[in-house]
Amino acid sequence: MKVLIFGADGYLGWSTTISLIDYVDELILVDNYSKRKYMRKLGRSPLVNLPKVSTRLKNIKSKVKNTTYELDCSVYDSVLNIIKKHNPDAIIHFAELPSAPFSMLNKYYSWETIRNNLESTFNIVHAVKELKLDTHIIKLGTMGEYGTPNIDIEEGWIKINHNKRSDKFLYPRQGSSLYHTSKIMDTDLIWFYTRLYNLSCTDLMQGPVYGIYPHANSNDNDVPMFTYDDIFGTVLNRFIVQSVINKPLTVYGSGKQIRGYINIKDSVECIKIALQNKPKQGELNIFNQFTEQFSVLQLAELVKSSMNKIDVDVIIKKIKNPRIEKENHYYNAKHSNLRKLGLKPTKLTHSIIIEIAEYCMKYKNNIKPKTINPGIKWA
Repeated sequence: MKVLIFGADGYLGWSTTISLIDYVDELILVDNYSKRKYMRKLGRSPLVNLPKVSTRLKNIKSKVKNTTYELDCSVYDSVLNIIKKHNPDAIIHFAELPSAPFSMLNKYYSWETIRNNLESTFNIVHAVKELKLDTHIIKLGTMGEYGTPNIDIEEGWIKINHNKRSDKFLYPRQGSSLYHTSKIMDTDLIWFYTRLYNLSCTDLMQGPVYGIYPHANSNDNDVPMFTYDDIFGTVLNRFIVQSVINKPLTVYGSGKQIRGYINIKDSVECIKIALQNKPKQGELNIFNQFTEQFSVLQLAELVKSSMNKIDVDVIIKKIKNPRIEKENHYYNAKHSNLRKLGLKPTKLTHSIIIEIAEYCMKYKNNIKPKTINPGIKWA
């Protein structure tokens, strides 16, 4: 199988690359490194500054053919030419700006999020359509597209009975940031191209990810770009970094906000499952990609109890919520389809949290405490 990954430099892109390196026949890896540029511009940095993809691959022993490109997926001709040149069996689309706070920073970053995410998605699906390829497109969506409705969240689709007639629709979506709204637009765009032009597409609605090692035999060469700041860091990784530098775990508002979370190992396994289960032409597979539900406060308590096991005292501090979101809400999202296809969920345990913490401790001097507390408000 020949796989093209757009957005190979990111947390998920590199983790997927490492996990597919001996799983497929050929990898084509593309990134324009825009996230790195935005991080520098905003005074943020990852825990470890990693080399570019082509350099990192030199440290990986593999016989799999790989080719790397540095190009912008928002430029249509660039996307078209790469796809035409390589004719991949599958395209994995990670080439989107992945941050809710980034999208709410100001008008410029709001528009950059919408423009980049829509242009990159449009360019990929339209190129496959124009070239008349039978390529499987796998796009990373987000559970945040659904919002927090007062009914169960179905897995992508909902059947509605109305006036003695019934039909199936995309599950209603209500994003709480412009990032999530851009992803909703992506989903609509992919569904449009799928049903009109008989593409084969999969949309993975992923919850917040945590972890450092993409697979069981990983070493530090495999670790992806680990971010912990208020703009690009995910909540669990942020809590762990705060505990490592003896800062209070800052819980936004009541901490009762519930989300579905997933370990990075499971995330890449879901990609493999998607690759193995290509939908028929004209069909869109949607999977809710998470394994466990926690409230933010439950996560903070779990980090606290885990760190106590290695003699690190942790304080939990509730602060005013910088976001406009429901804090007390119903949340029950279905997520059985990936397990039916073979996913064996990794549970969030004390040992996993300690593993992440010990990695962070090695690079403790790199941490910038002032970039962790929220500096962006939705209002």
